[in-house]
Amino acid sequence: MTLEYLQNYWWLLVSVLGGILVFLLFVQGGQSMLLNAGSDLRRDLIVNSMGSKWELTFTTLVTFGGAAFASFPLFYSTSFGGAYWLWILILFSFVVQAVSYEFRRKKGNLYGTRTYDIFLFLNGCVGCILLGVAVSMFFFGAEFTVNKGNLLIGSAPVISQWAPTHGFEAIFNWKNLILGVAVLFLARTQACLYMMNNIADDEDFFKTLKVKALINGGIFVVFFLWFLAMLLTATGYTVISDGIRTTEVIETPFKYFHNYVEMWWAGVTLLLGVVLVLFGWGKACFCNHYTKGIWFTGIGTFLVVASLFWVAGYNDTAFYPSLMNPMDSLTIRNASSSKFTLEVMSYVSILIPFVLGYIAYVWYSMDKKKLTPEELEKTDHKY
Repeated sequence: MTLEYLQNYWWLLVSVLGGILVFLLFVQGGQSMLLNAGSDLRRDLIVNSMGSKWELTFTTLVTFGGAAFASFPLFYSTSFGGAYWLWILILFSFVVQAVSYEFRRKKGNLYGTRTYDIFLFLNGCVGCILLGVAVSMFFFGAEFTVNKGNLLIGSAPVISQWAPTHGFEAIFNWKNLILGVAVLFLARTQACLYMMNNIADDEDFFKTLKVKALINGGIFVVFFLWFLAMLLTATGYTVISDGIRTTEVIETPFKYFHNYVEMWWAGVTLLLGVVLVLFGWGKACFCNHYTKGIWFTGIGTFLVVASLFWVAGYNDTAFYPSLMNPMDSLTIRNASSSKFTLEVMSYVSILIPFVLGYIAYVWYSMDKKKLTPEELEKTDHKY
């Protein structure tokens, strides 16, 4: 296994984790609907429907960060360490989520369930938007510089230097927010579709979910098409390197459009994913009582996100462009771990299919019996 092969392989794994994470954000989408749920019963149904899956989302986020740290440590230190405020807000919102699910129904709860519902709502909105912002920087760049010579400075051995705002500038960049809003409304749409599949014996709630899925899905389509138009017309960077060091960076108009054309399989994956998302959403909204839409939109979401990662990192593309100095842009060549590290981790990655199989089995076992108000009253494990 050559170093180049291992770098491509680990970027593929990172893209797989990214696709799974965005799909699982339907949990956050459901939480963003808590404050206008209507009745306490419906609010409890939403919380317990989402609560059975929140740990999967949290674990996938941590795994994504761990995989990025192990395989592309320069990206990890530059983004997670440099865009401090962006990532601390993301992580804080997820910590608040974990606390809320744990203490929402605890006896002696001083703050009341309403307070924790607000925390879950904030995680649902903030988590989705800011994760979209973080991914958008793969295409529209970030304000940082990289100088590996700083390692020799004993008092401040910091390789990457970020803009003084440390991530705030990325949050308020309107291009990044377009994808952030798209991710939020995709998550809300998929939450509706998941609850249509997961919650039984409430026809009025089912109809309400259909209307919400139609509205949120329509907003998602508008913002996603807006993002896609910006992406396909954006100027990117083609990077020429010797495998470790960048020797030349060429500004390339319509870079990501060319990547989709030259890597035809990525383009096919994108189109297939978009078709599946639209099919699952449309059939769930316009058929009389269709409950399987979440599986089509889920698979479609995974394929679309994976294809975005591919065009961001493959084909000699800077997957983390530097707006301050293009020569400092990160690629899967100059940001990766050593060949030895990547090779050792590759053997460990063989376990991933078994882990995914176990998750699928647990998911099936938990959702085999649909959630009902009666079951919610009987169970001892209630969020």
